[in-house]
Amino acid sequence: MRHTLPIAPQFYVTAPQPCPYLDGRMERKLFTALQGEHSEKLNDSLSKQGFRRSQNVLYRPSCADCTACLSARIRVADFTPSRSQRRTQRRNAHMVRRATSPWATEDQYTLFREYLDSRHADGGMADMDIFEFAAMVEETPVRSRVVEYSVTAPEGGTKRDLAAVCLTDVLEDGLSMVYSFYDPALERDSLGTYMILDHIAIAREAGLPYVYLGYWVPGSPKMGYKAQFSALEIYKGGAWQDLGNPEDHCNETHPLSVDPIAEQVARISLPETRPTKG
Repeated sequence: MRHTLPIAPQFYVTAPQPCPYLDGRMERKLFTALQGEHSEKLNDSLSKQGFRRSQNVLYRPSCADCTACLSARIRVADFTPSRSQRRTQRRNAHMVRRATSPWATEDQYTLFREYLDSRHADGGMADMDIFEFAAMVEETPVRSRVVEYSVTAPEGGTKRDLAAVCLTDVLEDGLSMVYSFYDPALERDSLGTYMILDHIAIAREAGLPYVYLGYWVPGSPKMGYKAQFSALEIYKGGAWQDLGNPEDHCNETHPLSVDPIAEQVARISLPETRPTKG
């Protein structure tokens, strides 16, 4: 007899802590461990249901009185850059892309520290040391890449200065931009936007339909840039839908409209293992 069984991970909930996106709110996450031979299947399946990866953990916001965080992805085939985004592409045409295995370097960490100190000095990663940074990059049970963007030295030199980095997962249906950072001295070059545009190009070349951007939070200035991309979808109400008018997605959700954790877990679709002989 041949049997097909679902992968059955255990789900947990974090303790509430201050929300990094909306003042006066508390965040809580639903999460599960990502380990074992079925890690890639689980990552693929839960990414399609609004989860994100952080090292060996998959998580999704599950706040007690708010559902503002919405997973976002770009439909590659339907994406058309705006005039501003085309200018960003031209402005960074000199960038050299290099994709490597997930291995942390001192140059990456130096750039990471400069980025945090300039833009997120009071964030949750502010105290991350080089060993924690290496764990963030290297502790991955799935197919991941480090995509580096460098500037070639002027006057025909061969030395390249690291300008931006993105830790990227390769899913069965797209690229997931896990975490990215860039040289704050080049802020006017819009390198964050450029990396997204380049990942769209990479996905198109690879025949992958989506680029996953993480969470879009209506009302959060930190996340507003994601709504500038065409063909953007959000995961809302258990399904992917076009973003439409960003103002239509209210972030003031009444606590009574938030489903209990047990119901949220019950609705998660889990991948099946390969049939085995019994």
